[in-house]
Amino acid sequence: MENNIETNKIVEIITEYKVRPKKDLEFAMDFINEDFEKTKNVVLKMTKHLDKLETTYNSLLKEYNSRNGR
Repeated sequence: MENNIETNKIVEIITEYKVRPKKDLEFAMDFINEDFEKTKNVVLKMTKHLDKLETTYNSLLKEYNSRNGR
């Protein structure tokens, strides 16, 4: 519930950023920066995972094809 309240506050600050105090802008910027870093790390981990999946699949496919005379 607290996370939802914080998200609502961020949305309000973003919507009304021209009239919000500097403190609110800093709060929103910190929140967005933290979210950006978390998202970036997840994307990097998923990219590595996808690369490993592709490598593994290609190894299995190569073996499969060699067993079928391809």
